[in-house]
Amino acid sequence: MKKEETKYLKWYHKIGYGSGDVAGNVVYALLTAFVMFYLTDTIGLSMGVVGTLIAVSKVFDGVTDFFFGRMIDKTHTKMGKARPWMLWPYIGCAIALVACFAVPTNWGETAQYIFFFISYTLLNAVFFTANNIAYASLTALITKNTNERVQLGSIRFIFAFGTSMLIQYITIDAVQWFGGGADGWRIVAVIYAIIGLVVNTISVFSVKELPKADRGMEKERAEEHKLTFLDSFKLLLKNKYYVIICVTYILTQLYSSVIGMGIYYMKYILGNEGLFSDFALAINIPMVAMLLVLPLIIQKMGGMYKLNILGYVIAALGRLGVMVAGYMGNIHLMLAFTVIATLGIAPLQGDLNALIASCSEYTTLKTGHRLDGMMYSCSSLGIKIGGALGTAICGWLLDAAGYVENAATQNASTINMLQILYLWGPTIICFIVMFLLSRLNVEKANKKLMEEKNIDKTRTVYGNI
Repeated sequence: MKKEETKYLKWYHKIGYGSGDVAGNVVYALLTAFVMFYLTDTIGLSMGVVGTLIAVSKVFDGVTDFFFGRMIDKTHTKMGKARPWMLWPYIGCAIALVACFAVPTNWGETAQYIFFFISYTLLNAVFFTANNIAYASLTALITKNTNERVQLGSIRFIFAFGTSMLIQYITIDAVQWFGGGADGWRIVAVIYAIIGLVVNTISVFSVKELPKADRGMEKERAEEHKLTFLDSFKLLLKNKYYVIICVTYILTQLYSSVIGMGIYYMKYILGNEGLFSDFALAINIPMVAMLLVLPLIIQKMGGMYKLNILGYVIAALGRLGVMVAGYMGNIHLMLAFTVIATLGIAPLQGDLNALIASCSEYTTLKTGHRLDGMMYSCSSLGIKIGGALGTAICGWLLDAAGYVENAATQNASTINMLQILYLWGPTIICFIVMFLLSRLNVEKANKKLMEEKNIDKTRTVYGNI
């Protein structure tokens, strides 16, 4: 008879943990969907220059992701390893988020670029990095139960996409309600920052890291501290599943970023920027619905591997449908195929954190070293590089095509570029992710390693190997 894995969490722990993605997405959703639009069509800055500044900022991000991941791995406090890094940096997140949407309108253009660059870099490379890696790492630190990890992933992304949907749906109207222009954007950013700060604090104190994560691991701690940053980084790269999941994470966030640029597509091709809210609903409502039942589907299918691949086959076909409908000019068909594509994307979004935990366990099983913090750096790295690089690339391409902010009509080159970005871009990304997922059967690899080492998963904490 098959043994059941130990359960570690009550329902309120899961809800409390998942609510942390409300805090994360008042930052992420606002930035990816609206920061470029705010800077170009409200402040009047060049799309190409802003895109370049965002790309340059990623140089700092590439270093800090692994730095904070390493710091989390080396941290041992009464609060645990990750929770302190989730709590305090969010204060900086809140301040820097407001600063990104409070570029002084009476400053010179060069000073405005500098102000935005410093605010954006501090937000992404420092505060959001520390908070987000710590938050993601908690999946592996508060439970060792695979099904609970999937549930945590589903619940957090329900909060994430619910928050994203709400922000995308109400922000434009909220800005206008608060007077529009730069003042309206600043007030909305302040409100979102306060909400994020409150919810993040609640999330931190709603869970506790497992005592077993520290019990009986003195030898392991000593070995961890002997590892240099470079040694730890090499261990990550030796884990092929980590490399795949990292690239996949970047691509999924690149997808979200390109979709977020849809506000330009709605404004200049469909003729109504308000349609962005309708497409946001077509993405987020199916996403939340699928995530509600995802743990049950994964149990029925016996794991994440086949479901993720099947999901992205559906997603790729759905985006092909959006492309055809877009060139036909049929908005209703575009919305319908957007729903289909979203249903296909949802499984990976829900089990991504569980997959990273499995990748981390693979490293532990192979080497005996726990690198949860550095392993989960791929989540922050993916969000920032994928999201920001997507925004930057879109900015460069539209600028090169001759985009003119607030123009009554855009030139033919800009219209073509918007179609390439919004219709072709997401479709191509779906096909690439589908291929990568076919190489990501880490569950099977872990099972084989445990059989070789005669490990009983229902009893063993991987860190004690």
